[in-house]
Amino acid sequence: MNWDKDVIFKALGDSTRRLMLDELSKCSEMTLYELTVRLIMNHNLSTSRQAIAKHLSVLEDAGLVISSRKGKYRVIIFNNEPLKNLLKGWI
Repeated sequence: MNWDKDVIFKALGDSTRRLMLDELSKCSEMTLYELTVRLIMNHNLSTSRQAIAKHLSVLEDAGLVISSRKGKYRVIIFNNEPLKNLLKGWI
């Protein structure tokens, strides 16, 4: 798949989104609630689930996260393939 490099760099340009990817990379999957709690507890980030959901939308548009519904929960998975593709030409 050919991801838009500008969209990926824009998504990575925000420190909150980078923290989100750090947390998502530690687990195979987590819910929006779990991610929000981890950001608050591990990084003292005071933000709402709605704000996190907006950041997730940007990350999903860049292909860096994949989300799906499992019952009543939204499950989020980190996708590092766009990053591998992005760095392939430079490394």
